[in-house]
Amino acid sequence: MGSSRDLHHLVDRVAVEDVTESADGRPVEAVAPAGAAPRLPDAPVAEVRCRVFRARPDELIAMSFAPLSHRVMVLVEVVLADGSVGVGESWANYPSWAWRERVSTIDEGVAPLLVGTRPGSPEAAHRALMAKLGPLGRQWGAPGPIHQAVSAVDIALWDLAARHAGRSLASLLTDHPRAELPVYGSSLGPEGVAETAAHCAALGLTAVKVKVGFGRDRDLANVRTARRVLGDATQIFADANQAWTLPEALDTVPALADLGVAWVEEPLAGDRPAELDELAARTGMPLATGENLYGAAAFTPYLAGDGVAILQPDLTKVGGISEYLTVLRAAEAAGKTVNPHLYNGAIATAATVQVAASSPATSLVEWDVRSNPLRRAADAFLTDHGTVVVPNRPGLGIDLDPDQLDPYEEQL
Repeated sequence: MGSSRDLHHLVDRVAVEDVTESADGRPVEAVAPAGAAPRLPDAPVAEVRCRVFRARPDELIAMSFAPLSHRVMVLVEVVLADGSVGVGESWANYPSWAWRERVSTIDEGVAPLLVGTRPGSPEAAHRALMAKLGPLGRQWGAPGPIHQAVSAVDIALWDLAARHAGRSLASLLTDHPRAELPVYGSSLGPEGVAETAAHCAALGLTAVKVKVGFGRDRDLANVRTARRVLGDATQIFADANQAWTLPEALDTVPALADLGVAWVEEPLAGDRPAELDELAARTGMPLATGENLYGAAAFTPYLAGDGVAILQPDLTKVGGISEYLTVLRAAEAAGKTVNPHLYNGAIATAATVQVAASSPATSLVEWDVRSNPLRRAADAFLTDHGTVVVPNRPGLGIDLDPDQLDPYEEQL
């Protein structure tokens, strides 16, 4: 006799190809992808596998709201009946138990909808999955975890589509992908700014981002230290992780501008578009946000105003490559810059680099300079002159080393 869990899956299962409308009522197949329509092999999905890797960082990684206790890579493999495999990654950095929820959502929510179906294209699968799981996220009060789970599967399907086409993901998205992309070093501060800045200089980076939101005096001192070590030719950005009220930001942002900070990321608690517009208008500081927005529709208010100059969707959070491309097209039309947020493992890094290479709207890619053994397979992308090389092999262009990752795998 099957378990109640098996019975629940049997009763609630709805095949992806049976879903004909998205959450907003549009036919799934009517949503056209960017460029030529990507196709998946004509084989049913046989399995959706989830693996989790966690590693303690070698140094303190602090944000204005909480330290990062572990590096986390939630890896998803979508396996087709013909033996082909695509790999994706979900964001699960916070809270420390997020990886457990993510595994449950993928195993019990996403996989039953996908296994046994022939999705046809990544975007069709994405729309169908969100049509079924989006309303559950709304009732649960957790749209973020739903989008994060679907993101991993969507990335894996795009990896499969590119492999099936025999092309890199970047060349699948555009006929003229860039071969290299400028990067900025992320995660300076609040401790050891001088040492980390010196490390950035040794890596050949010409732009860095300093963590702020730890008190005005400390924040300004850290920016001064970064400037002293790196010199005037290096661009410096600041990331507050939504630490400030509007009055606090109005007090601190002009002082950051005086120190040559080029833009400020997530300055305001609540991330409200109207307040960001006011902050930008009153200070003249370019603002960036988007890593905590879920689904392309959430970006609409930030596209409409003048306050946010730089949008930062995260492939592993926003809903995957399918949703990211929708944001990208809208941002291009609005004349906005799209510099993706990136603070993950090797698969997310490879996918982000590939997608960033497909659009001139992207001026910089984030590169976390702290230790991360879960990103090691992608570390070779970084050059010695402040750029990353875009792999041109089929799919995401990266292979993981099981022997290197095995010590960090959680037993599920």
